[in-house]
Amino acid sequence: MESGKKVLIIDDDSRNIYALRLVLRTRGIECLDVSNATLGLKLLEEENDVSVVLMDMMMPGVDGYEAMEIIRNTPGLEDLCIIAVTAQAMIGDREKCLAAGASAYVSKPIDIDVLLELLNEQISGEK
Repeated sequence: MESGKKVLIIDDDSRNIYALRLVLRTRGIECLDVSNATLGLKLLEEENDVSVVLMDMMMPGVDGYEAMEIIRNTPGLEDLCIIAVTAQAMIGDREKCLAAGASAYVSKPIDIDVLLELLNEQISGEK
């Protein structure tokens, strides 16, 4: 992923946010982070240069599935890259996330190399 791109991390676990932010920032990627989907949706209204959202799927209140539906139905955000990040790694969970509006899916614990490859693919359009 190119340096200068902005990633929004939406996760209710501060340890996940810290680890992701640390890895991404060392690669020159600007990170914003919030602890719930409601704050993430508000931030997306204010920030118009977010390239990717890393969306935790299991959060209290508005979960990742509901947040993705809202994003996909918001004018100007319909095509925003959303990578579902979830501890759910059961058969069918990937398909469920993609059907709900995720651009891509990665399971926890996150393999950083896989995440960086996904970020590169999603931002550049290269496979």
